[in-house]
Amino acid sequence: MTPSRLHPRHPDECQDDEGSKDHNDQSETGDRRLGADRGRLARDGAGELVAGPHRLWRLFRRARAACRAELGHRPPPLRSAQVSFIGPLSGEITIRAQRLRRGRNAAFVQVDVKSAAGLGLRATFVFMGPVASRVDHQTGGAPEFPMPGPDTQTFRGHSAVAFSRNFDLLDRRDDGVGPSEWLRWARLADRAGLDPTVELIAIADCLPPAALKLLGGPAPLSSMTWLLNILGPRPVTRDGWWLLRATTDYTREGSSSQQMAIWNADGTPVAEQMQSVAIFA
Repeated sequence: MTPSRLHPRHPDECQDDEGSKDHNDQSETGDRRLGADRGRLARDGAGELVAGPHRLWRLFRRARAACRAELGHRPPPLRSAQVSFIGPLSGEITIRAQRLRRGRNAAFVQVDVKSAAGLGLRATFVFMGPVASRVDHQTGGAPEFPMPGPDTQTFRGHSAVAFSRNFDLLDRRDDGVGPSEWLRWARLADRAGLDPTVELIAIADCLPPAALKLLGGPAPLSSMTWLLNILGPRPVTRDGWWLLRATTDYTREGSSSQQMAIWNADGTPVAEQMQSVAIFA
């Protein structure tokens, strides 16, 4: 999701990641600052957090803390997120949440992520509890790709790509996968204590863009927008594994539109996604 990064076609291929500095481990000082900021949020509800360089899942934890400051300690489940990747982040990062509307059933919260480089990301989160309905409809099943077992050999990203080292990964590479499709099992290596929804969001976009397979190798790419719909009030899986799929039906003149889906270890659909990607190759 980091703007202006090179996505690897294969774990053995290198990637030049301009945004890798934004995914480094949080410093101890930054962690203490986060704790202090949480206390300030609880006191005045300002909806703002300040932090140094971070891991992606920590960014979402901070965004969740800011949302809770706006919606209260126990907000409704997250059902949808619309994200625009506006520019790179550098230096000290500020995350600010603003409640746009709180209705009887749903709440809309806007989150801006800024740094010294300016506005880097703007997201709209939709929180909504269950509503009584006469409709109960769901179709589609998970692709045929068995979940990794205890003895399955997986890979841990690439040493040159800082953020990719946070995931255990297994790709399907036979003829059952299309020429513009990724199918991958993924799990966060460090997920202890994470809220399941935060875990899902942090892992939901760890696939390279589907159009990259059409290019046949690394290329400069930039995610522009991302839409995530969560199919249920609380995503759960087994042993941390999620099955991710990304495919594109349109890549032309530097623009690619792709569809993405996520299933849990039991084959239950848990999320549907779309993403717009700029290609500079």
